This record gives sequence, structure tokens and C-alpha cells, in this order.
Amino acid sequence: MSQPQPARLAFDDVVIDVAGQRLWRDGVRQPLEPKAFAVLALLACAPGRVFGRDEILDAVWGHRHVTPGVLNRVVTMLRHALGEDAQSPRYLRTVHGVGYRFELPAATEPRPDTPSEAPTADAPMLDTALVPTPHPRRRASDVSPMRKLLKATMWLPPLLALVALAGWKLWPRDLSAATEAAPVLEQRSIAVLPLVNASGDAGQQFFSDGISENLIHALSRFEGLKVIGRTSSFRFRDGKDESKAIGSKLDVAYLVSGSVQREGSTVRIGVELVSTADGHTVWTEHYDRPYQDLFALQDEIARAIAGALQAKLLRTSFATKQDDRPPSGNIEAYNAYLQGLRSFYIGDYRKAIELQEKATRIEPGYASAWAQLSTAWALVGQSAVESEEAQRAYAEARKATDVALQLAPDLGLAHGARANLLLAADFDWLGSIAEFRRGSQLAPENGQIRGGLSRALAASGHLHEAIEQRQRFLSLDPLFAGNHYLYAHLLIASGRLDAAESSIRFGRELQPRPGPPSDLMYVAILRGDANTALDVAGRQPPLWREMALAVAAQIGPDRAAADAALAKALEDGMWNKTTPYLIAQAYALRGDADKTVEWLERTWSTHDTSLHRMLYDPLILRFRNDPRLAAFCAKVGLPPPSASEALSIDQILANAGKG
Repeated sequence: MSQPQPARLAFDDVVIDVAGQRLWRDGVRQPLEPKAFAVLALLACAPGRVFGRDEILDAVWGHRHVTPGVLNRVVTMLRHALGEDAQSPRYLRTVHGVGYRFELPAATEPRPDTPSEAPTADAPMLDTALVPTPHPRRRASDVSPMRKLLKATMWLPPLLALVALAGWKLWPRDLSAATEAAPVLEQRSIAVLPLVNASGDAGQQFFSDGISENLIHALSRFEGLKVIGRTSSFRFRDGKDESKAIGSKLDVAYLVSGSVQREGSTVRIGVELVSTADGHTVWTEHYDRPYQDLFALQDEIARAIAGALQAKLLRTSFATKQDDRPPSGNIEAYNAYLQGLRSFYIGDYRKAIELQEKATRIEPGYASAWAQLSTAWALVGQSAVESEEAQRAYAEARKATDVALQLAPDLGLAHGARANLLLAADFDWLGSIAEFRRGSQLAPENGQIRGGLSRALAASGHLHEAIEQRQRFLSLDPLFAGNHYLYAHLLIASGRLDAAESSIRFGRELQPRPGPPSDLMYVAILRGDANTALDVAGRQPPLWREMALAVAAQIGPDRAAADAALAKALEDGMWNKTTPYLIAQAYALRGDADKTVEWLERTWSTHDTSLHRMLYDPLILRFRNDPRLAAFCAKVGLPPPSASEALSIDQILANAGKG
């Protein structure tokens, strides 16, 4: 009788959650398409067995209209997720002329009836109910009493050693923080849902949201506690989803929910900690405190929640410095700061500037408000049409950043603001990376800083680390639509087009808009699919449609139509001022290096931040070995394009068998 699949495999720094269809490496979840995970599960659950290509295609795809090239791409994707390459694989090995086999390290190869070691703190522990019960191979009566005794004697020492090791690892180090309801280590993952504004005054929404966000920041300072970011957790404001469904979508074991009510000089907060596995309340408490004691109350709530989870405050000296409260405790300044954040999140950057300036007037030493002010000014500069307007905005951003860092040299938020300014305004690639790294070191829980580091790394051609940093951000903010689009750009640059398309479509589900995302046009171009590319381009908003059609037409068979489409787009001088980078892409598709570099020069002169994409843009990188593109990169301070880890369109098409 065949043995059932194990619910989970754990080896080295890899955890394969077979039941949950999830893969972690080094504590970071690796996004995989369902078909890719199905191939992984098929091979990994039968270690050492050689699977033929047709056998895999039959098992996973039913062999319907699927070419072997699809399997090749999936295997490449799996090797990347496992952290290995085809030249020196540790686990997924090619059996030439036959197919593939998966090899597990002998010391950690699990059996279906013996769950393997627990995953790292970032990987959730499976409920033991999910582990399949093995079928007995013989009846108990078939084994003699003496044989039973001998068998028990053989297994007793290693069993006792295993129990002792597990006890040492799971015994709480801080007994004062332990509670009877405390979960095991692997379940320390949590999301703070937006606390309900119970005041009856819609104008106080910023206050309840601010309390929620402060709890996110406070909990992020506890060791081994994975805390979901604001953008993802705030998607569940309406409370329509059940806790189990939210836990599944956010990949967390616990939720914090509750309500906030401010009445005069009193704040009433009710909070509860809920298990997503079964919806039961682990801990709950209600607080009535003076409004002026708000900050102390926030810390008390965070400590109580962390205590229920047996989490410990990080020992780093920086942990207590990453605070968005005014140093004097001025509540009025804090309210202005919270209102500014709310305006920032809805994209009203001018209003955000006005409110953060108010916060800094009330509290001149408010470093976090100065940092947020800088970021808002930088975004105004990036969206400015006229160069003079952009430079004024960037100048204000520089002033605010300088003040923030003078006030708090170890504030991660301030280093992130400076890094963003260096990248957007100065195109200082190396300086930006250094500042983002410093910000990530100081505030490791800040996903936005990690996302910025990913952008700066990709802009410098360091694609592999850019992907890793983006994945870390995704693990902290899995339902942030923009995160998935930016991740898709990196996947495109690595030739993982199917995964990129999935990420794009998921981003559109999170943030629905009319028509298909323009990113799908580039996926189609890189697949050599002219019809799909033109179809997506033709359904773009009117403002962008003409230029999108001009780009897509360049891979079609009708050269006259391609010439006419580009000429028509160039008649409108708007593209010269707004996004000359799109014209550079069109000329790259035409194979015209001179014109490509000419329009990249215009991109540089207009300070178009689209230039950040150049060293991970497969269209531009078709000239990676061209001295003209190398000279341009040297001029703008970038590494040579030949050093970029991204693939060119020609490499991607060749890998797909269309070169």
C-alpha cells in the first residue's frame, strides 16, 4: 500500500508545506505558481525517485496542450526558489534524457509518520490534525511481547534525547512573559486589524487608525514576532471576513482587533487577541485611561499582547529609537502627525505636507514628522511636470531630511527618506543603497524601507538581492498591490514570465481598474506574442494608448504599421517631456542602438525616474554589450550594463525556444 504524503518537509533552511502549498527558504516565503508547487510536491514527496518528463506533465498538467518548455521554466523557477542553480544542484537534479529526481539530505529525510523538525519563526506550524495517519503494516498481535520490548528499548534513548532537545528549544526563556495560552514559537505571527472608531465622529478616524498603526510598530520591536504591515492588515477594515479566512490571506496565526473611543479627556480602548486557527479569544482587555496617558497605554497594550505570545523585546539599542511619537509627548503634535499620515496614505501629498509642517511647528524636535515631511515633498517632486517645480520640492525634501537626521541620527525612517531622495532627485545609486541599508538595519520591520532598497538594488543591476528584499517586503505586506507589480518587474527581468503574469494579475485583483494592466503588454512582448501585446496596448487608457501601441507594434510582422505607429506617437511632443523612456524602449525593440541611447539621454535630461529601470529592463539590455550603452551608463554613474544580473529580451526568447 502506498504511503501518504507528508504534510510538511523540512531540511537545511527549506520548509515545504505540502498541505498548505507553501515554500519557505531562510525564513522567507517563496512565491510559487500552483503548477510549480505541484511539481515540487510530486518530486519532493518521493525523494530519490526519477520522474520522467511525460510522467510529470501527465501528473500536473494532464499533458493537455503543454510543451516540455513549460516544464523547463518551472524547474528553473523551483531552483531559484530553493536557492540553487542547474550547475550545482543540491536537491533538484536533472537525469539527462529521462527527467528529474529530488534528493533530501539523509539526516533530515522525514517519514510520513514522523513530522520533521519545526520550521523557523517566520514559517507557520501546521496543525497536527493535518499530519496524515499512516496505514499500519501489521497488526499489533503479530509482534511478540519480547520483540516489542526490544524495539522499545532500541528507540527509547533517541526518543528521550529528542524530547529533551524539544523541551530546551520550546521552554520559555522569559518565564514572567509566559501564559497558559501562549502558543509555540512557530506561531508567532500576527496582524493588527484597524481598530474600530467607536466615537461616532468620522473625523476621529485618523485617531483610531493611528492607534492601530502604533501597535503595529510597537509589536514589530519584539524578537521573533512577524507583524503584517499596515497596507495589508487595513484591507480588513469592514470586518466581513472571518478570522480563519483573514489568517489564511495574511499567513498569520493571530489577529488583534478592537475599538477606540475618545470622550473628552478619556480614551477607552478594547482589545482582543484571536487565534486564526479556530477563532477563539486568547486574551482580551478593556482600558479607560486619561487622554494624556495615551503613549503609556499603547506600550502597555503591546507588552500585554507580546506577553501572551511569549515574545521578548529586541535587545538592540536601536529598538527604542524607532518611535513615531514626539519626544516631549505632545499629543497635539501627534494628532497632526497621524492626520498627515492618513493624507499620505490616500495620496494627498500636499495635505500631508501641510499637516506634518503643523506637527513640526508644534514640536520642532519631532524627527519622525520631519522624515515624513521629506518623503511627501520627494513624492511631489517625482510627480511634478515642470523641472522647476520638481527642484523646489526636492530642495524642501532635503531640508526636512537634514533636520530629521540631526535630531535622530539613528532613526531608520529618516535614513529611508534620505535614500529615497538620493534615488529620485540625485540618481545617486550607490548613496541610495547605502542609506536604505542603514535604514533597514535600524528598522528591520519597516517594509517600505526594504522595498526602497529593492528598487535601488535593481536600478544598479543587482537583481538577485533586489528580488530577495522584495520578497521580504511581500512577507510583511502580502496584500499591497503596488508590491506585486514591482515584484513582477523583477520576475520579468529574470525571465520568469509565468510567475510575473500571476503577480500582475493578483495586483490587479487587489486594486481593480478598467482594462488590462500595461505590464501584461511587456510580458507578451517577451514571449514574442505580438497579437496579445497589441490587444493589451489597444485597451489602455486614452492618455497612454497611442504610445503603448507604438511600442507593441515593433514586434509585429507589419514593419510599415510599426513605422507609422511610432511616427504618429512622435508627432505629439508630450512624450518628449513626460516619458521619453517609452520611446527608448520602442527603438530598442527596433534594434536601433543609436536612437535608444539618444532617448535615454533625453530621459536623463528630463530627470524621468523611469531611467531607474534601465539595468533590469530586458528591452534596453539587448544592447548590454554595446559600447554606446556602456558609455551612457558610465556617464550617469551606473555599472556597465554587461554586469547586470537581469536578462535581455534576446536571452529570454532564446530560453523559451523562440530565439
